[in-house]
Amino acid sequence: MSQNATIFGPEGPIITDWEKGFFRETQPLGFILFARNVDTPDQLRALTGALRDAVGREAPILIDQEGGRVQRMRSPHWREYLPALDQMHRARDPMRAQWIRNRLIAAELHDVGIDVNCAPLADLVEDQTHPVLKNRLYGDTVDTVVKAARICADAHLDGGVLPVLKHIPGYGRAAVDGHKALPAVHLPKADLIARDFAPFKALGDIAMGMTAHIVFSDIDPDAPATTSPAMMQVIRNEIGFDGLIMTDDLSMEALSGSLATRATAAINAGCDIILHCNGDATEMQEVAQAAGNMTELAMTRANRALAQRMPPQHIDITALEAEFEALLA
Repeated sequence: MSQNATIFGPEGPIITDWEKGFFRETQPLGFILFARNVDTPDQLRALTGALRDAVGREAPILIDQEGGRVQRMRSPHWREYLPALDQMHRARDPMRAQWIRNRLIAAELHDVGIDVNCAPLADLVEDQTHPVLKNRLYGDTVDTVVKAARICADAHLDGGVLPVLKHIPGYGRAAVDGHKALPAVHLPKADLIARDFAPFKALGDIAMGMTAHIVFSDIDPDAPATTSPAMMQVIRNEIGFDGLIMTDDLSMEALSGSLATRATAAINAGCDIILHCNGDATEMQEVAQAAGNMTELAMTRANRALAQRMPPQHIDITALEAEFEALLA
């Protein structure tokens, strides 16, 4: 069965009749959930089941559940976490705390039928990193970020949840919020390879990744990474990332032109999947048509990633919670 090169966010906590028909006909690769889709554990289980029923297969269902400011599932039904950078600074054993945090997150996701999390982040903390991103990161050295990101990815895989590496090829130097404007970095390519791109090269075996809407002017002064063939060539050939690449949300103001123009440009640049998040029916139709069906290579990458979905390994949640609290005390 052909699959559309898209991942869509449904409109609300219950799938609508229109969405059922649209998803059945369009066959997006998968779905992504936001706070508007989240109410209770039982409601989420029903929604994830209904989304998969609509397409007739075990489609991947994604979420941004980093913990801290960016988490769609919140109390009273799910745990709350410190921002990642705050936890790294506070924990007595930061890497052990990082594993427990992400293993508990994976357990919560798997319990409600979510099997892909948009984490880890391998962006580096810089002096100019915008506040919308800064405290979501793990540190300011390549070694720290690679180690923490690897632990995050492994904890998710242990919990039956696929990780998505973001934001390829590095968003830490963004001094503006990409949701509202297009960031640009004007460093020589050699400097970018040595620092910004280095964590992504070290983590290149992670099977799924998300682009950054950011211009690197020494590589392509005219287009952000998401829609830049030159930048995508760097990601594939020099950074060496051969996993499934999805765009960051196509609706972000960092991108210009119509949604169809954005989707076409991203696919032509070399992205495998278009991510559209806001649940707008008219926009979803426009994006689906522009994105078209997944290429054979994109399907190969997707199948390779989805084959890593495994039953979660057993954990003692009560013991891990107690250890986590002690590490942060």
